[in-house]
Formats: sequence, structure tokens, C-alpha cells
Amino acid sequence: MLNYNSVIKNEINQGSISVKEISPVIKINLRGKKREFLTNVGKNLNMILPTEANTSTTSDKLTAIWLSPDEWMVVSNELVSKDTNKYELQEMLFNSISKTTLGAVVDVTDQFVQLELKGENIYEIFSAGSPFNFNEFKEKKGSTTQTILNHVDVILHHKDENVVNLFVRRSFAEHLCSWIEDSASRL
Repeated sequence: MLNYNSVIKNEINQGSISVKEISPVIKINLRGKKREFLTNVGKNLNMILPTEANTSTTSDKLTAIWLSPDEWMVVSNELVSKDTNKYELQEMLFNSISKTTLGAVVDVTDQFVQLELKGENIYEIFSAGSPFNFNEFKEKKGSTTQTILNHVDVILHHKDENVVNLFVRRSFAEHLCSWIEDSASRL
């Protein structure tokens, strides 16, 4: 496991906006097209992957985020131990998907930082730094998008009313957090 310092030492509270890092949480990238792939993943995860663009599906333990017609990010809804990079779920999927050439399973846990943003004005911050139109996104719980936020690639998942999970590559996370904090202070 990559030994890293948290991007946010403490929760950021700026006006009506709060930002905290959700860590450690397993994140797995899945790719595949075959019907057998979808069936196998469904049995292993005990959930159906979303097939409609910019949507997600959630179970008690996992959330699957649609990234493209043949790509998903599966994220745990539970924290895991920080002292290991061995994940039973990843091994199970790798053995039943990658080894059988149905698709690809890649652990991206250490690549992405997951931030949880809460507040009534989060969409104003997003709109200030992104070309994406958030009007429909903010109305539909479970919606997802990949966009640019302050020149940084991000994945956004509408978790609940005024609550968004933001996934950003680790190397850009500190810069993006600073920008979000600065933008929130101007609201």
C-alpha cells in the first residue's frame, strides 16, 4: 500500500461548505463488454452495474459508478484497514474476470483521493470551475459525471442532497482542496 499523508489533515469548514477526505476506501476500476462479464460481476458484487450514462448503483457495501459504456469504478461504502493493500474483493474480481479474459480489474485505491463535499453552495463552487451544467445533476441522487474542475480531471457522484463525493488523482488533490477552500471563502 502506498504510504501517504492525508490531503486534508482536518475537515475544511468554510462558510456553509465542508470538505473531508474519506479514507481508506477501496476503489476498483472495471472494464468489460461481454454479457458474461456483466453477469460475473453482478454475481460477485451482488449488484447490477449501471448501464445508463452518468448513473450509479448502490448496495449496502458498494457503489458502482458508470464511467463509460464499458468502464465502471466500484467504491466501498465502508472504511478498510490502512495497514494492507490486499483486498478480498479485488482478488475475487481479478480471479473471475481478468484471469478468465472477460475484462480488466485494476485496483485504483491509491491513485484516487475521495473527498466528501457538503453544503448548500457546493454547486456554485463546481459551476465556477467547471464547464459542466449541474442543473440536472443536482436534482438526481446517484448521478455521476467526469468533468474538469479548476483544470483538474475529477469524477463526481451525487450521494445525497447537497452531498457529493469527488474523486481526484492524488497528485492534484491538495491543489484542488486549496482551490475549493478559497472558492468557498468567496461565497
